[in-house]
Formats: sequence, C-alpha cells, structure tokens
Amino acid sequence: MSHDVLFEFIGTAILILLGEGVCANVSLKKTLGNRSGWIVVTFGWGFAVFVGAFIAAPYSGAHLNPALTLGLATVGAFKGNIAGYVVAQMLGAMTGACLVYLMYKPHFDAEENADAKLGVFATGPAIPHLFSNFMSEFIGTFVLVFGILMVGGSKMEGPYPVAILIVAIGMALGGTTGYAINPARDLGPRIIHSLLPIKGKRDSNWRYAWLPVAAPVCGALAAGWLYLGVH
Repeated sequence: MSHDVLFEFIGTAILILLGEGVCANVSLKKTLGNRSGWIVVTFGWGFAVFVGAFIAAPYSGAHLNPALTLGLATVGAFKGNIAGYVVAQMLGAMTGACLVYLMYKPHFDAEENADAKLGVFATGPAIPHLFSNFMSEFIGTFVLVFGILMVGGSKMEGPYPVAILIVAIGMALGGTTGYAINPARDLGPRIIHSLLPIKGKRDSNWRYAWLPVAAPVCGALAAGWLYLGVH
C-alpha cells in the first residue's frame, strides 16, 4: 500500500471515528452528551473533518471522500490512484465505524430505539421524498466540492476552510437527510451496521442506501464541471 493511500485510510478512519462518535454521544442513552443537539453534531463533524484532514493532508491531500476524489480528478487536480483512494476511504470508514461500536457498546446495548442505533452509522431522510432527498445530498456535496476547489484544489490550503464548510453545510442544509455528502461516510458504516451483532438493531435501510452514494457523486461531478467552466 502506497503512503498516500495509507493516509487516506487513516484519515478517513479518524474522520468516521470522531464524526459518528459525536452522533453516538448525542443519540444513545446514558451518555453524558445525550440530547445535546444538532449544533453539537454539526460542530462535531466539522472538527472530525479537521482532525482527519490535518493528519492526512501532508501525505495524501486528505480527500477522505470518494466524491471529492472524483470531483478533483474531473478538473485535473488529482492524477493519482483513484481506485486506491476510494478503496482506502471505504475501508477507513468501515474501520472507524467498528471503533465507534466498540467505544459505545454498553450504550448501544442500553438503547431501545433501533432507529437511533442505525442513525449513528448511516444517514436517512427526515421526510422521505426521493427527488428532494436526492437534491439535498446533491446540493450539499456540490457546495462542499466547489468550495474546496475554489480554495485550493487537491491540497485544500489546509483543513481550516473545509471544516468551516462542513459546519456551514450541516447547519444550513443538513437537517433534511443528515448530510452524508460522502459515499464512504454512509455506505461503509451502513455495511458495518448490517454485519455487527448490535443488540436490538433494525434493518440497515438498504432501499435508501444508493442515494447517499449516487447523489454526492453527481454533486461532485457537477461542481467540477462548473469549476472548469468558470476558470
């Protein structure tokens, strides 16, 4: 495994550990952070992206997101191993999700709400509506990728602007679908939810699972095309 691919794995694992960790802390019973709310979730995810990107950026550019990798490749800002990056991001996300489960296992066992348990691992719509849900993820990812491209391309000029972008997207656009805006962030942990022996869990909502993969990819590609059009 090359050094850049390795750090995509490490950075994504840390991103998911901290990001889904804040979801577990807010959602699961008997944690000290239980019911601390959406503001905590959005800042938690912003800080999670910051830490993962801070660690990985010097070695891989810290994409940590297959949609971002594709968006950067579309504009020629990334000419590396696309397949290697995507596989590393998926495996990193799965590893981070496993660590969240180990960290919070007593709280998963104590939680009676199966939807809350799934919500730690995977996103879902507040109001199921196919077109609106797709557009929510499309627009959120478009803003993310276009913003990153405008502040510096694959090196991203450090993790600070990206962390701010994540918080802004979460606060402004995230309440409709939980703002996956990252296929690895949703699909990898959803797979882990389906495999782990989580007490009292529900199904992993595979009927919805395609949307937080397809919509972010489409949003990232659209952001890349717009970036090429205005540059």
